[in-house]
Amino acid sequence: MSGRLVHTGQVVVDLVMAVPALPPAGGDVLASSTKLLPGGGFNVMAAAARSGARVLYAGSHGTGPFGDLAREALAAEGIALAHDRMSKVDTGVVVVLVEASGERTFATGTGAEGRLHAEFLDRITPKTDDVVYVSGYSWLHDINRGALLEWLPRLPGSRILFDPGPLIGDINPGDLHDLLSTVDILSCTAREAEVLGELPPVVVVREGAKGCRVHEHGRITDVPGFPVDAVDTTGAGDTHCGVLAAELLRGSTLLDAAVRANAAAALSVTRPGPATAPVREEIDQLVEAMR
Repeated sequence: MSGRLVHTGQVVVDLVMAVPALPPAGGDVLASSTKLLPGGGFNVMAAAARSGARVLYAGSHGTGPFGDLAREALAAEGIALAHDRMSKVDTGVVVVLVEASGERTFATGTGAEGRLHAEFLDRITPKTDDVVYVSGYSWLHDINRGALLEWLPRLPGSRILFDPGPLIGDINPGDLHDLLSTVDILSCTAREAEVLGELPPVVVVREGAKGCRVHEHGRITDVPGFPVDAVDTTGAGDTHCGVLAAELLRGSTLLDAAVRANAAAALSVTRPGPATAPVREEIDQLVEAMR
């Protein structure tokens, strides 16, 4: 594996609180548990790193306790940083309220990760054997969007992997058109594919427990999932994307990469928490067991 995963998305910190129900307006509830965890793009990068990929975080990170937590988590996974910490602003935090039913409600406070200036990306020169990951969330931050729209068309032939995310409908259609013209591989859910409408030639449509459907230059292949007892589906799509990228970096075909991504996503939902991607050996075992 010679290339890297260059991740241009956002690492945030999730403040996860388990609550019996959402509080009424002006009210309060007592949380039964509280956790502070790295989230956002961290989940994708951790999944790729655990499958053996070299990973570079090209996004911004801040000065303060949240930035420190994010950097500690990235370092623990062996993920390199492209930039120094940004002064005078901390990494953002997402408040996640998890109800007893499992329903999740989010409130996001954007920090340094929403300030990826063009000059930061100008310092990075991906190689032709790199995979560059782009998140749809970047298109919701004006500074990040402008920097990426200028930078992506100048890449020297690196494969661009785009995951639009659930807020795809909030992206300006013109900006989305410009972005898709640079994309080599789209990885999305079935709902996101429906919202997008016109798709690029190479698409991996994630279908949860069913697996995924691979569209490759007019040929469509269903890649079945792996039956497991799901405990928590948080981060399964991130795991799928990260392992897909790691396998492409190893020289696997898209179909073979999709099989292992399905296995990794299946293993991830058997564990509670967002960053639950398995290591490579665990994926090997599940794939072999299902042959």
